Amino acid sequence: MNANGYAAYAQNAATVQSPYKLVQMLFEGILKFVSQAKKSMEEGDIEKQVYWINRAIDIFTELMASLDFSEGNEKMSAYLQGLYTYQIKLLTEANIECDTERLDTTLKVARGLLEAWNEETGLNDESGA
Repeated sequence: MNANGYAAYAQNAATVQSPYKLVQMLFEGILKFVSQAKKSMEEGDIEKQVYWINRAIDIFTELMASLDFSEGNEKMSAYLQGLYTYQIKLLTEANIECDTERLDTTLKVARGLLEAWNEETGLNDESGA
């Protein structure tokens, strides 16, 4: 399958998933992109490092934009907004200072978020991330 065909398939797959599955996929994306950024950082590939970190930041930004601050959700949404903002800060600092420890911190947080999400929604982590 060519790259354009795969991209179309992946886009279609995302549009037919439940909102719960989409959030799961976003957390899995963070794990994938931060792991790739760490590998690139360790290899000294600054261009790829920046690319992967920016992809992870984009996901955290999207997660923040989707928070529901309606009545009854304010505390949890405020907590998650702060957590996501802090992860963006860590990723930015890791990028500037080439610091894999900050990437490890974000990986740990993202794994915790994915595990909690899977437990809360009843979804299984099929990717093995």
